[in-house]
Amino acid sequence: MGSPAAALPRGLRRLALGAALLLAAPPAPSPPRPSILLITVDTLRPDALGWVAGRNETPALDALAREGFALPAVVSPVPLTLPAHTSLLTGLIPRRHGVRDNGQVLGPSPPTLAEHLRRQGYATAAFVSGYPLRALFGLDRGFDRYDDTLPVGAEGWLERPAPDTTAAALAWLRGAPRPFFLWVHYYDPHDPYTPPRAFWRPGPRGAYDGEVGYVDHAIGLLRAGLPQADRDRLLTVFTADHGEGLGEHAEQGHGFFVYDTTVVVPAVFHFPGRVAPSRSAFPARLLDLMPTLLDLAGLPPLAGTDGVSLLPLLSGRRMPAEPAYVETRQPWFTYGWSPLAAVRYGGWKYVAAPRPELFDLEQDPGETRNRAAETPTRAAEMAALLARFEQRPGAAAERSGDPQVLESLRALGYVGGAPPPEDPPPGLPDPKDRITERDALLRGEGLLRRGDFEGALRQFEGVLATDPKNRFATLRSGIALLKKGDARAAADRLRAAVELDPGQAETRYALADALMRTGDNAAAVPQWMETVRLQPRRTAAWSNLGTALGRTGRLDDAARAFAEAVRLEPANPQLLANLGAARYERARQAVAAGDREAARKALAEALAAEPRLRRQAAADPDLARLLP
Repeated sequence: MGSPAAALPRGLRRLALGAALLLAAPPAPSPPRPSILLITVDTLRPDALGWVAGRNETPALDALAREGFALPAVVSPVPLTLPAHTSLLTGLIPRRHGVRDNGQVLGPSPPTLAEHLRRQGYATAAFVSGYPLRALFGLDRGFDRYDDTLPVGAEGWLERPAPDTTAAALAWLRGAPRPFFLWVHYYDPHDPYTPPRAFWRPGPRGAYDGEVGYVDHAIGLLRAGLPQADRDRLLTVFTADHGEGLGEHAEQGHGFFVYDTTVVVPAVFHFPGRVAPSRSAFPARLLDLMPTLLDLAGLPPLAGTDGVSLLPLLSGRRMPAEPAYVETRQPWFTYGWSPLAAVRYGGWKYVAAPRPELFDLEQDPGETRNRAAETPTRAAEMAALLARFEQRPGAAAERSGDPQVLESLRALGYVGGAPPPEDPPPGLPDPKDRITERDALLRGEGLLRRGDFEGALRQFEGVLATDPKNRFATLRSGIALLKKGDARAAADRLRAAVELDPGQAETRYALADALMRTGDNAAAVPQWMETVRLQPRRTAAWSNLGTALGRTGRLDDAARAFAEAVRLEPANPQLLANLGAARYERARQAVAAGDREAARKALAEALAAEPRLRRQAAADPDLARLLP
């Protein structure tokens, strides 16, 4: 049978054949996917940037803002480093991803931006600069390389200086496959403010502004170090996790209140040829940046996020503003006072607290006049809007325990119960009424960091005199006693801290440490077990658990704990030595009991972990005969 085109007149036949050829032509190739650079600066107020307030020198970020789409007033959902970054990388408010405070652990869900991009064929890497973002807290999911090397500081104040972070990121970039997703995080503006002398700034906030200038310089080096071949197709997103209180509302630092000084941050989208330079005061949310990034890159969205794409805005079209939810649970988790939540919408902001607050942001951007009593209808409307966020299904942070870790712990005899509820009871103090106490606690913490343990104790004890169940004062006074050398008094105080907050890993860690220093290793074991349940990738806690088990004669269990530490840090020579020593002692124990096969097996495992033990075994008449 002839083709349908052959039955047509010649002219129509040519048209039909042409149409068939057009239909058969292969589709035009889609443009290559862009590489993506995400830059976040910790603790960054918008008014510390030249392009926002014109009062501080930040030439690198000013240039980025001129060349991109700049948003000086993006709303973060929480003024704390780990929860805010988790929201940025998941597009979810904290109650939905479960990380409500620093030190908690992101569980195996929800999916993260890095996981999503890796499934799309991206090489993924992160270079973070502050302790709250260490891999042990779970944000490393989806990254081929997660560099959390933190060489400076002590205890929980570890950080990496901005130029070192830039150098590490550029070193990775030189050999990375394309397209790549690179997240670079800078921590320097976080307290304490100690910029290099060349970056000092004048005035009462000069140290803070100097830290921002120091980071700006490092970002300039990062952008200058990008290969020219990447620059034309690179999608860059710059933002911050939260701001910083510099005395406004009597707040120093962040995390305690939810005023705009700590929850409004800057953002810039830079994408040559795709995003035209512009600036907008649109009240975008940190949650919106990830959906926008995916939209700009032409990639499928992550389903079920709380954020929306800002692509219409970036394309010059109008779009409605979404309500912005904000929370902080630091007053509850840290001090035992009431948590706070807020909603920002339509030029108004409502703060749910024991004494609620309502602010007209257009007339009162400094949030100095509480309008809740004089405009009750508006307050009720905003409270109802806030309630809609709080009715969304929540997720638990990994405080509930990792199943694999729980299985390991049960093998060690773990008998811990269910985690305590995180919802606070009614009738707690309003944080606004506890500023004096918080200032005293911050002074005490500063003294503790400087080694003035007696001075720190006086500050903490002063708060406990009027607030005997204050979580922070109880914990930190126990740590001050421990550092002062009074381990028994420290253990008593830290037992009280555990009773006040059983789900706090730092409290369990400190109590276990104190108990071991008193020689009560048996009592320390369950505290170390609970610590690793709460923070299952905390290597030091697993190692300390092994030490405590070994000191109580439980050598097989000690080896299991040391083996978990080695699994987390397989190249750590001290952990390998600890594991080898535990297995070596088990071999000696088995020989003494006459069990040569068990001794032979334990000795082989000891030498596999620590080969240098061979010389020691060769000098032991009982073990030498078991050497291969």
